[in-house]
Amino acid sequence: MAELTPALTEIVAERFRALGEPMRLRILDALRHRERSVSELVELTGAGQANVSKHLQLLHRLGFVTRRKEGTATIYSIGDPAVFQLCDLVCGGARAQLKEQQKILQAGAR
Repeated sequence: MAELTPALTEIVAERFRALGEPMRLRILDALRHRERSVSELVELTGAGQANVSKHLQLLHRLGFVTRRKEGTATIYSIGDPAVFQLCDLVCGGARAQLKEQQKILQAGAR
């Protein structure tokens, strides 16, 4: 890993903070395999249009997603596919933790 300068540390921390929001993770997951319009993302996430747009704006500013216009619609796609490597790594650990917690709960219920 490269040395973390103060400036780089701030950028990395901001990117991790962005990924700490569940709605942003749902949006990224919805974009994992194909680009989508804002209205599609609203439908898939169940969130309001203003809320989805706010999250997309931040994800775009940080480079996680790209956008393009198609008529009156704005179409979003993944701008940094490496985000899924990080998510897969964290999700793998989270799945293992969840399984362990379920085992403990099941053992306690007996």
